[in-house]
Amino acid sequence: MLKPSVSVALEGIPYIIISAFTTLIFAIMGCWPMALLGLGITCFVGHFFRDPERVGPENAEAVASPADGKVIKVTREADPVTGEQRQVIAIFMNVFNVHVNRMPVSGKVELIRYIPGKFFNASFDKASEDNERNIVVVTGKGNQRFTMVQIAGLIARRIVCWAEPADKLKRGERFGLIKFGSRVDLYMPDGYVPLVSVGQKVVAGETPLAEKRKA
Repeated sequence: MLKPSVSVALEGIPYIIISAFTTLIFAIMGCWPMALLGLGITCFVGHFFRDPERVGPENAEAVASPADGKVIKVTREADPVTGEQRQVIAIFMNVFNVHVNRMPVSGKVELIRYIPGKFFNASFDKASEDNERNIVVVTGKGNQRFTMVQIAGLIARRIVCWAEPADKLKRGERFGLIKFGSRVDLYMPDGYVPLVSVGQKVVAGETPLAEKRKA
């Protein structure tokens, strides 16, 4: 598995260098309006690709959020791989959120499936079926199966997945990112109770999304 950097995602470095270099050229030419615009763009790009460290939920059995953003759906829908009805939580990331995605549970990557598609607004329901997306299936403790779907949005044009099949990753570990606005859907096994509601803001690797129902 390819490892990202800690403070800035490696995929963002070329964008930062290009925008910073362009800003410098405009400054040398004395074209200050364009130089200021370039400076603003450089700051925005650097902010977008930030990759801060995170502290996981205190409950070791809790399912951590795979993405930063706002919860836009908590319901039951068909799993995109098996077709079985499962609990799903959808998280929408705008351009100001951290876009590095993290593992919701510790486990083994069983399947990665990329599906090309369109680029509708990721907050729309049809985005989960029509947009470009990447499916990551993880088998966690007790052979429980979790399905994550990285969905490209209206602005996002590339999904990045660092994980590879057979990788064994820990909860909160980075597994990918989506560039410039997107969404992550998490399908969970039966027996898990959601701890979040629609409209709530969550933090990747930190916010507990669900916990196993007590017997």
